[in-house]
Amino acid sequence: MRELLAAEGLVAGYGDSVVLEDVSFDLASGGSLALLGRNGVGKSTLLLTLMGLTRLRSGRIAFDGEEITQQPTHRRAHTGMGWVPQERLMFASLSVEEHLTVVARRGSWNLTRVYKLFPRLEERRRNLGNQLSGGEQQMLAIGRALMTRPTLLCMDEPSMGLAPRLVEEVFDIIQAINEQGTTIFVIEQNVNMALSIAHRGYVLQMGEVVLSGAAAELLENPLIQKAYLGSG
Repeated sequence: MRELLAAEGLVAGYGDSVVLEDVSFDLASGGSLALLGRNGVGKSTLLLTLMGLTRLRSGRIAFDGEEITQQPTHRRAHTGMGWVPQERLMFASLSVEEHLTVVARRGSWNLTRVYKLFPRLEERRRNLGNQLSGGEQQMLAIGRALMTRPTLLCMDEPSMGLAPRLVEEVFDIIQAINEQGTTIFVIEQNVNMALSIAHRGYVLQMGEVVLSGAAAELLENPLIQKAYLGSG
């Protein structure tokens, strides 16, 4: 598979604060990558750096063969980078359907396809953003990102605040999106769930990648078992 996303030597943070220290990774087109680590180690900062929302001190980012290191966020979105933020960012003044149509771009993802993936959103298409449950908001955040026609879908903690049953449902949907051809980059604290749907995994610690490999191998790694799964 060809390389879709590549980051080399990223040193980034906010203002004078450096959070990421020499982070490098790559992601193949059609693949899926899980970025793991405890709170505060720089996972969200890495995603925000990919989207052009931090101070990048050094390093290089390439997407689909194009250098995007200096591109503004809106240009990255237009090239095919979709983003599902941790905060979900629902608008109380917009209905479910308006959340989807306001960002729509011509392509393979449309209302019909999103509603097929998320039947609950069609049922609540006239509800406002603040009238949805946490699970429904997460579905809407994913659906909204898909309407931008992304080649790469980046998600920050999609399981946060969800009941266990909904976590499984959301990750089943993420896996289905990947199987339909969209490349996935997911940040997640639910290590077991994330590695079960990803092809590769990277572990971040204090702003540095300390472990990487095939997801199935990481799931069996004693260090992962002990640090994140409470065994070993």
